[in-house]
Amino acid sequence: MNSLVINEIFYSIQGESLNTGVPTIFIRLTGCPLRCNYCDTKYAFHEGSKMSFKNIFSKIKSYDCKTVTVTGGEPLSQNNTLLLLDKLCENDYLVSIETSNAITIKNINKNVTIILDIKTPDSGESEKNITDNYKLLKKEDQVKFVVCSLDDYNWARNYIYKHNLHHICKVLISPSHNEMDVKVLAEKMLFDSIPARLQIQMHKIIWNNQRGK
Repeated sequence: MNSLVINEIFYSIQGESLNTGVPTIFIRLTGCPLRCNYCDTKYAFHEGSKMSFKNIFSKIKSYDCKTVTVTGGEPLSQNNTLLLLDKLCENDYLVSIETSNAITIKNINKNVTIILDIKTPDSGESEKNITDNYKLLKKEDQVKFVVCSLDDYNWARNYIYKHNLHHICKVLISPSHNEMDVKVLAEKMLFDSIPARLQIQMHKIIWNNQRGK
């Protein structure tokens, strides 16, 4: 029987990506090979229990919603995640996946919107970025940079142009919570006329850092 180790499944407002503000079902998987300095879901590294696909679908069908985000941890660290994405698409869900750019996105269902979190130096994991993933992105996908400092921002700006990311898909830049001043970041983005969108984590504004929100 197909199964995954699930940390939590919950219904909330999407606080990130181009779907910010949209009511969404979140399927958070357990496990992650990275240890980013700003990680706000460390509980997903190990906490979780095995759930069959049948039980996963039973849970998500309890919500009156067809928008699903698969996240983690790092959801692609579990082998059956790709199959879950396929099954979600087959059942007419609007599906996105939040992934760290440390694992190939090669075999992700083409109907899934990929939100690729490119790691900056201050994350401590920038050496894990897989540049070959950028060739696999669709125009509907998104790349995201979480910046912790002005040095991080400058690195991200140069990286966008180096890899031509703004001509591949939408580019988002987000301030690390309680590290990067959002006003300073906004003013830098305006000064540079950077081809990216400022993103603020709406769910943290609404619920602070409450788990399951």
